[in-house]
Amino acid sequence: MQFDIMLDKYNRDINYLRVSITDRCNLRCTYCRPKEGISLKGHEDILSYEEILRIVSQAVKMGLVKIRLTGGEPLVRRGFVEFAAALKKIEGLQDISLTTNGIYLDRYAQAIYKAGITRINISLDSLKKEKYFAITGGGNLDDALRGIAAAEKAGFSPIKINTVAINGFNDDEVLNFAELAWKKPLQIRFIEVMPISDVNFGHPEKFLPMRQMFDIISSKYSLELSSEHKHRLDGPARIFKIRGGQGEIGFINPVSEHFCATCNRLRLTADGKLRACLLKETEIDLRDALKNRCDDEELARLICRAILSKPAGHDLNCTDRSLKKCHRDMSGIGG
Repeated sequence: MQFDIMLDKYNRDINYLRVSITDRCNLRCTYCRPKEGISLKGHEDILSYEEILRIVSQAVKMGLVKIRLTGGEPLVRRGFVEFAAALKKIEGLQDISLTTNGIYLDRYAQAIYKAGITRINISLDSLKKEKYFAITGGGNLDDALRGIAAAEKAGFSPIKINTVAINGFNDDEVLNFAELAWKKPLQIRFIEVMPISDVNFGHPEKFLPMRQMFDIISSKYSLELSSEHKHRLDGPARIFKIRGGQGEIGFINPVSEHFCATCNRLRLTADGKLRACLLKETEIDLRDALKNRCDDEELARLICRAILSKPAGHDLNCTDRSLKKCHRDMSGIGG
């Protein structure tokens, strides 16, 4: 069974897979995990590295070119560096990137880079110690900053800083983050908070539209739309250069400006479910098929089924309190 391209029903080329390798994390960010805790899956309940490698290898044969490793926190899972090196050997896979909270990068950045991952996203929602401690459920800002420094030293490029914009929490730090991009060759990416589960559902007052963020930054810095961003694998982010600065500013607007028409991704959860849309419940169980010793043709059919289940878009917005799309929290789906 041969494939050259993975097209969905709306003629989108689905060539990007986000792979959650664990639902465990060393932090407990308030918009990601419920206060009462979550049920962590045991090692026997999640995909083995060998199973992930098989899924990725099959998807690459079908047209996949990019993957991003997520969690939970990917670096809490043992053997990550060796797994990354094995992924790098898959012929035809053009881009491997990592999303992390940065806490363990001081220890692992050099080894990860040598293994072949050179693109990295680091979650950072505040530059103030007390706020960082509060939103991460006890995290140490200094650990995260050391991780960013370690990534710079190792040679990662680009280094993207993911900042979830929350009204009343970090909206007063917008210019501080912009200054960071002006001083350093970092890409600061502001992301609208998504009301997708019990963790952050029903609180539209927390929503901060990207247009407002853009206006705040433009009051001090001159932003120019990057002429290169359409040719890079930046996904839905709109990327701007800061005139006179070293870095960039990105805006990701999943709520105020839907980008579903250009969405090219699938999501593989740690327990082996393939999701075609973050905000829809349809999942294809790949782990069960692998446990039942499916052949490559059957695995390809299941991947195709997921692609064909991809909807035209979602109806997420920031004001509808009745909206609740996911029975899983973000930590269960993968960031």
